[in-house]
Amino acid sequence: MVAVHATTLDAHRHISSARVDATLTALFDNRPAASPRLEAAMRHGLLMGGKRLRPMLVYLAGQALGADAQALDAPAAAVELIHAYSLIHDDLPAMDDDDLRRGQPTVHRAFDDATAILAGDALQALAFEVIAADGHPRLGALIHILASAAGRDGMVAGQALDMAAMGQSIDTAVLETMHAHKTGALIEASVRLGGLTAVCEDDPRLEALGRYARAIGLAFQVHDDVLDVTGNSAVLGKTAGADAARAKPTYPGLLGLDGAQHKARALIDDAVAALTPLGKPAAPLADLAHYIIERDH
Repeated sequence: MVAVHATTLDAHRHISSARVDATLTALFDNRPAASPRLEAAMRHGLLMGGKRLRPMLVYLAGQALGADAQALDAPAAAVELIHAYSLIHDDLPAMDDDDLRRGQPTVHRAFDDATAILAGDALQALAFEVIAADGHPRLGALIHILASAAGRDGMVAGQALDMAAMGQSIDTAVLETMHAHKTGALIEASVRLGGLTAVCEDDPRLEALGRYARAIGLAFQVHDDVLDVTGNSAVLGKTAGADAARAKPTYPGLLGLDGAQHKARALIDDAVAALTPLGKPAAPLADLAHYIIERDH
């Protein structure tokens, strides 16, 4: 990515992060807490940093099709709430048993296991409260996208497949299916939520966005696998080398490091090509695709 694109993308990232963080913070401020400890755990898991990649995808996809930023605040917040809940639960001792997330102690370490489970549950429910309260004309379709991506046919199924694969010998097709559910489903939902906020379901540009989203969703996970090998904990904000320590199947493990990096680049080429029907308004999405495999955390 050339410097001018990086600068432009940084501006988009700053704007979208500020918008979604303001929306998320407002969910807690000036609102009495039935359980202060639960609220503190929710804040810890949600508001302690992060790339805010999924909200950014909502904003960029929606704006590429003409949506106003304000109309995208609710779906952007909802998808980040789902993402945060999933990280809290993934970090639990019964799952990945991680101590570090976004450079901070994981929620179950900062509080306790039970509070972490409840905080994740509450964030998941809050996601649907936020998107339902917005009252969008295509509300049913938006809720369906988010629920499908988060549930038994999406992210949760991917986590189940991931756990079942530990210590097992699988091929790249099985690994791709697992990651399409665990990581790709919510990334694709982010793009679809943004697009559907802007236009009706029969707009052909939504299919182009779908192809883009599926490619970057897989590329994101391939590069995450690469970073687990090449990165360090201080930069990643989580424990490096954790996949190997748990005997998790990864792309570098199956394809070698060079092969995994080549696959990630090929996926990004596919993603950028899919954006052709959208023209110049989709340029920030193309820049974001390149960032996905150039990031260091």
